[in-house]
Amino acid sequence: MNLRELLEKHDVPGAQVAVLDNGEIHDEAAGVLSRHTQVETTTDAIFKIGSITKIWTATLVQQLADEGALDLDRPLRTYLPGFRLSDPEATATVTARHLLTHTSGIAPNHFTDTSSIEEFVTALADEEHLLPPGTVHSYSNSGFVVLGRLIEVLRDKPFHDVLRDNLVTPLGLNAVATDVYEAILHRVAVGHVRTTPTKKWAVSYQTAPSGSHLAMSAHDLLTFVRHHLTDPALAALREPQLDVPDFGEGVVGWALAWMRYPGGVLGHTGVSKGQKAFLRVVPATGLAVAVLTNSTNGVPLAYEIFNAAGIETPPLPVPPKNPAPIDDWMRGTYRNPLYDITLDGTSLTYRARTELFPGKPSVEVVRLGERTIITTGSHEVMSLIGSDEHGRAKYLHNGAAAYRIA
Repeated sequence: MNLRELLEKHDVPGAQVAVLDNGEIHDEAAGVLSRHTQVETTTDAIFKIGSITKIWTATLVQQLADEGALDLDRPLRTYLPGFRLSDPEATATVTARHLLTHTSGIAPNHFTDTSSIEEFVTALADEEHLLPPGTVHSYSNSGFVVLGRLIEVLRDKPFHDVLRDNLVTPLGLNAVATDVYEAILHRVAVGHVRTTPTKKWAVSYQTAPSGSHLAMSAHDLLTFVRHHLTDPALAALREPQLDVPDFGEGVVGWALAWMRYPGGVLGHTGVSKGQKAFLRVVPATGLAVAVLTNSTNGVPLAYEIFNAAGIETPPLPVPPKNPAPIDDWMRGTYRNPLYDITLDGTSLTYRARTELFPGKPSVEVVRLGERTIITTGSHEVMSLIGSDEHGRAKYLHNGAAAYRIA
């Protein structure tokens, strides 16, 4: 089945696919960049890569470490004297390694709009800090903005300039946009909620520059990956750092920014305003596959392509036909920065903790495994991890951790 047929099968407007094999990159494109404009998708068009940006940020951090300008295990405030979080202990102890492995405890997303990355990081001092550093893996986009600010300070130039000077230009990449002002110079994919074009291309730059703001072609993404696999200095980023609980996407652990999958596979997934990007890399063989899509429907398409390329990807989890009951030790109320989430025997109920986000409708859930539940509609998997003094689960975890309060 060719790419055009896969787009029709999965109802995705447009996509690019690139494969790195034996050092050579092969790419193709099909569909349209927007169902509104009907502009054809070509291999030199650019798609948002979402959180795959984090691997680029980690690469810039590793370059600083290799130069001796940064120690990943020294407190950040060694390099950012004004750095402050609401928790004094976190302020004193958070390191670059914590940020690269999402164990800093910094909230997943800080939504205060600012005019610069520096102001964004300063505003984190007013954000509730719920998890002590090193306690538990909890995915944080805001933590990677802090890394972006660290890079700015140590390089003494704006983050997007460091990206271009240290990676984009040296690697000879022609289809990369480090911000929206560069994106307008390219053929640009527009995100779709299923098949309806979004009304906004990207989030505010200051909230995500080093976490999810890059746009590029699949070919240039794999040119970057090829550099990763051939530069010995970057091998440290691929070393396993920790295991993570099951949250239904096949991720079993973390390296430094890289997600770890079974069988020695590394990668990352990116989501950005109706665009979904997927990257899988097998360092042992040098095989890598990138799938960039402009639709929220992109997951099954990408999984089918990975399997066809020889990177085994299990299907998305589904609710069991005869689920076991949700036990008492799992039930309770769990808190994250946005919601208090109550898990009872059949559903999750969300109570908003901030006026920025309204309450969410209750979601039906069933037991999936020994320590996991799954929503019956969206098939989102959550793990119940840890144990409190009463033997109850301490955290409700879906990539980001919410801690028990009742």
